[in-house]
Amino acid sequence: MSRLRVALVQLAADRDVDANVERAVDLVKRAGERRPHLIALPESFLYRGPGAGFRESASELPGPMTEPFAELARSLDTWILLGSVAERSADPQRPYNTSVLLDPAGRICVSYRKRHLFDVSIDGGPSDRESARTTPGDETVVAVMEGVAQEGVTQEADVRLGLSICFDLRFPELYREMALAGAVVMAVPANFTEATGRDHWEVLLRARAIENGAFVIAPAQCGIGGGVPTHGRSMVVDPWGVVIAQAPDGPGVVVADLQMERVAEVRRQLPTQPER
Repeated sequence: MSRLRVALVQLAADRDVDANVERAVDLVKRAGERRPHLIALPESFLYRGPGAGFRESASELPGPMTEPFAELARSLDTWILLGSVAERSADPQRPYNTSVLLDPAGRICVSYRKRHLFDVSIDGGPSDRESARTTPGDETVVAVMEGVAQEGVTQEADVRLGLSICFDLRFPELYREMALAGAVVMAVPANFTEATGRDHWEVLLRARAIENGAFVIAPAQCGIGGGVPTHGRSMVVDPWGVVIAQAPDGPGVVVADLQMERVAEVRRQLPTQPER
């Protein structure tokens, strides 16, 4: 059996970048004690607050915001998914909201720029225009994590990981593109609001897993650090749509072992991946 151990970090980031880095590093170290193959952080884990602070936190990639976690990837000998950081773009007023996958050598394997931006107005809830402070990406990204899943005692297997961020979750076409590109695990680091999360978070995560016969891993923000209550409930969903791990309220780490053969089993029974 081929097994991928994932550790999801749930935290409550605020406007203090240095403090957020310290909190995230501590939780990544705690996750590393479980010897996972992949540690995943939520969206906006370095800064959560008004747009001016988001712009000020923007940097080049790789850069000062990724280096502490590159060092951790090397010391823990694991892959680390930085849920999202502010990456400088051609428009200094609108950085990218970018997810970064670091390999165990601390190198950037791939990066993904959030495509669908949070432009909403919820009755009795949040109203936001992420597009006013963020430049959208335009590419679907699937990473090949070489030799990451343990297969037996000595053998290792590759895993294809599809990247997305938060509001992308509402656009199933993106996840079908990932599946057609070979993704068997799909990451959804998020800063999901409580107003929408209590009704939509689990439903949408399970739907994306079921539609594509893939594992979905979703590390999330909790608390009110950015001024808007967030839902938390970081979650791992299997290809049948069963929630196999979920974080309780508050910062912490949730760990799950993904049995990768489950993907082929589900896709054989429910062939939703025809050639298109």
